[in-house]
Amino acid sequence: MISFQITPDKVFQEMVAFNRKLGKGFQNLLEAEEITTGVTPKEIIYQENKTILYRFQSDTEPKNPIPVLIVYALVNRPYMTDLQENRSMVKGLLAAGLDVYLIDWGYPDRTDQFLTLDDYINGYLDRCVDVIRKRHDLAKINILGICQGGTFSLCYTSIHPEKVKNLITMVTPVDFQTPGNLLSRWVQNIDVDLLVDTMGNISGELLNWTFLSLKPYRLMGQKYLDMVDALDDPQSAKNFLRMEKWIFDSPDQAGETFRQFIKDFYQGNKLIKGEVRLGEQTVNLKNITLPVLNIYAMQDHLVPPSSSMALKGYVDSADYKELSFPGGHIGIYVSGKAQKTVPPSIGDWLNERM
Repeated sequence: MISFQITPDKVFQEMVAFNRKLGKGFQNLLEAEEITTGVTPKEIIYQENKTILYRFQSDTEPKNPIPVLIVYALVNRPYMTDLQENRSMVKGLLAAGLDVYLIDWGYPDRTDQFLTLDDYINGYLDRCVDVIRKRHDLAKINILGICQGGTFSLCYTSIHPEKVKNLITMVTPVDFQTPGNLLSRWVQNIDVDLLVDTMGNISGELLNWTFLSLKPYRLMGQKYLDMVDALDDPQSAKNFLRMEKWIFDSPDQAGETFRQFIKDFYQGNKLIKGEVRLGEQTVNLKNITLPVLNIYAMQDHLVPPSSSMALKGYVDSADYKELSFPGGHIGIYVSGKAQKTVPPSIGDWLNERM
């Protein structure tokens, strides 16, 4: 039988150590410089309304002549892909010899309330693709879609396969009603029409707290207890602040886009049924016959692996490959293990399919 002895002296020593770390942490926070967003130099290539198309700059010429466009989600901000020097998927892709572009959807306001999925996918996304195609004099480019941006990329590629050479999806929901999908279960009975008709745009803060509530102890409790140890080191303190800034940097969602995405994808599961309508067009995943690399995270609490892995059964690609990552939804972008494996794997896969 194991005996744990808790003495007053031991409790006092632990309290003193905790308070010392806490005091040092507050000092490091006060001395921390402004937290920047994104570390890799980039230039604006195209801008329309709130949407900006960036091209990242590299010290070397890309080895792959076919550029890759990163399509991020509307939720949170795309600088997660370029968070800091030693945790940047963008830098990893550039190091793999790729020419990297990224769409920043910006911060929708009340003037964007009536933007639809068709506006985003057949509008902004399609025009960004055309800008890149024209700049490089190419018929097709590569697309890397992340999370909801991966779902957008699947819809886009289904409708415009003639403009896409290779498609990479990362932590992308496909089957929105697989077992264990807690987020999907939560939204099944929400009156989305009432929500959007009442609020107009949907608050990014509301959505953010919803996501955090999926793992309340880890994301809202234990994290801040662990923070005391992290803040003891100035660099760790800065890294913590950088991550916190991203987590709470949540744009509002255009009301009509949110309405359709929740009703059609989460509640209706229409993507795998071939029933999603964008304008006058219907999304059919069977139209995707080009090479597909599907990357998912084994401990993803937002997009369960089963949701992403379902893609194999719905596309008609003869060149389909899956890559699993032993981590979570955020770790796949920023963990040290991810930096060593995910961007190089994407680079190798694309470079084999020039």
